[in-house]
Amino acid sequence: MNGELYLPPFDFHQRTRLIFGAGSLGQLATACRELHGTHVLIVTDSGLRRAGHCRKAENVLAEAGLRISVYDQVPENPTSDDVNQCTEFARSLGIDLLIGLGGGSSMDCAKGTNFLLTNGGTIHDYKGMGRASRPMLPMIAVPTTSGTGSEAQSFAVIADAKTHLKMACGDPKAACRVAILDPELTLTMPFAVTAATGIDAMTHAIESYVTTRRNSISQMFARQAWALLSQAFPTVLGQPENLQARGSMQLGAFLAGAAIENSMLGAAHAAANPLTAQFGTTHGIAVGLMMPSVIRWNSTVSNLQYQDLLVAAQWATPDHPSTAAADLLAEGFSTLLQQAGLPTKLGQLTTETIDSPMLQVLAEDAAQQWTGTFNPRKMDVASFVELYHGAL
Repeated sequence: MNGELYLPPFDFHQRTRLIFGAGSLGQLATACRELHGTHVLIVTDSGLRRAGHCRKAENVLAEAGLRISVYDQVPENPTSDDVNQCTEFARSLGIDLLIGLGGGSSMDCAKGTNFLLTNGGTIHDYKGMGRASRPMLPMIAVPTTSGTGSEAQSFAVIADAKTHLKMACGDPKAACRVAILDPELTLTMPFAVTAATGIDAMTHAIESYVTTRRNSISQMFARQAWALLSQAFPTVLGQPENLQARGSMQLGAFLAGAAIENSMLGAAHAAANPLTAQFGTTHGIAVGLMMPSVIRWNSTVSNLQYQDLLVAAQWATPDHPSTAAADLLAEGFSTLLQQAGLPTKLGQLTTETIDSPMLQVLAEDAAQQWTGTFNPRKMDVASFVELYHGAL
């Protein structure tokens, strides 16, 4: 290459319009009108309805004369059964636009419902990419957390109701037309939710920065996301009313989601999903716990990228030797987990004994997760056993 910078080929298409800023929920009705929406289905959870966020959205829409229906039964980690129930609720309403209001669960359930309403079948039919043959309804995402970045992605992550394994169901037509990021909506997040979702967003930034599918655009998004998230996270933990820090977290989560859309994820997410299925661990907690072990595992191939992230977080200067980058990044991330009061060891997740047979079961499930195929260091069952050992 004669010392020239190598830029891998890529195909970038930004599908989601972004509206960001305190009070931007007030633009929801205008966005609906621009998408020719007349009867809107809000997909959310009961907690957000009690918190008043759903009522705020309904008031904005009602003042504009839009018809509104609300489905508020989305649980954490929605399954194929939950998508079926939401679809059954929506089928006879004649809606022409969906709003996913809440965290990743609400947005993913809304996307899953969109698949079934417009293309039929079951959500299993859309596992993978590009399986929808018919047009889909326009969707607007209004996140109330700063975690999944689902508002910036064309994937719905839905768990199989029987096996509890997560299915990534993606299609360009499923991408949100608009994402409204109003940091005022995140001020009511409890400490535990702020912690778990913030850690989740940071794992997205770290993993998408080093995947085998990374490119110039994805790394630009991921690096900026990591800079915003890593610097704002300690602030929102200690000053939950700090609107500027809340905004940095929300924008960082969106940018990390946009990075995922362009480069996918890695072994930390593949290793986290079996922990959620086996122990009921919240996704952000599970993936955060696995992240330091994965960073160290990838050190043989990703130290230069990890050095970039250290500099972006202001944890090191550009002239710091990259040979120690993985260890420093893993240690810094572990410190963030500790500040958030989140588990740093596998044994903290359960009262069960995590022995070699259990690690083998977890590793076999992890090796079947799609995200692991994009990890910069090749993964197999033995690799995941080693990762889990590293997290013990």
